Amino acid sequence: MDLRERAASAATRHPWELVRADFFERLLADHDLLDAPRWLDVGAGDAWFATELVERLPADATVTCWDINYTTEDLTALGRDDGRVVLAAERPTARFDRITLLDVIEHVEDDAGFLGGIVSELLAPGGSVLLSVPAYQPLFSRHDTALGHYRRYSPAQLRAVAIGAGLEVETEGGLFTSLLGARAVAKAAERARPHPGEWTGVGAWSGGPVVTRATITALALDASTSRLLARRHLRVPGLSCWALCRRRGG
Repeated sequence: MDLRERAASAATRHPWELVRADFFERLLADHDLLDAPRWLDVGAGDAWFATELVERLPADATVTCWDINYTTEDLTALGRDDGRVVLAAERPTARFDRITLLDVIEHVEDDAGFLGGIVSELLAPGGSVLLSVPAYQPLFSRHDTALGHYRRYSPAQLRAVAIGAGLEVETEGGLFTSLLGARAVAKAAERARPHPGEWTGVGAWSGGPVVTRATITALALDASTSRLLARRHLRVPGLSCWALCRRRGG
């Protein structure tokens, strides 16, 4: 969860966040990438994804969560007592076998330079990078502005940024195809309302058990379909787009 959304957090994780985490963990497993010991989660927010991911990694694996917005309190409160998830507000200096940037580079004005620096300075030879970003600039909304996004991406734009950073795109696709229509309707409604209401992010989920379970089931079906199509190298549009990459040149 983005730290900007944490203040509104409820006891229940947003279904979108739960399904997204499961999707990317399964995607990494599909490509036999969960065996690496050294992981870096860039823009890790409240470190929830890292704490979920580390349970699927080897017993000696560690995940470093790097987020420039961490406070001193965050650095002591959000990690794990066993040392397998560690937090850093300063840029790491080590090299990592796997790096995840999930909904991160849209927050950076020079996205190409930022990603290029991470690949050249922090990614080990033969290492892999998993990227995800919000899709399609025409859907840019007040939600993006509130989260500090500079842009949304087409699949071709994400691919170009990855290749320019020294990565080879091994597989790519979209996620949450079923939400594209809802976002388009919300965008149209936004244009019709000159005075926005109170903004809420994924931390504000307050659905009851029945609604939560139904939403998770629907989104999980969406994600499973996207993953199946990606295995067959069929790209589908989605509210998010992603790319699984390897460092060029081994």
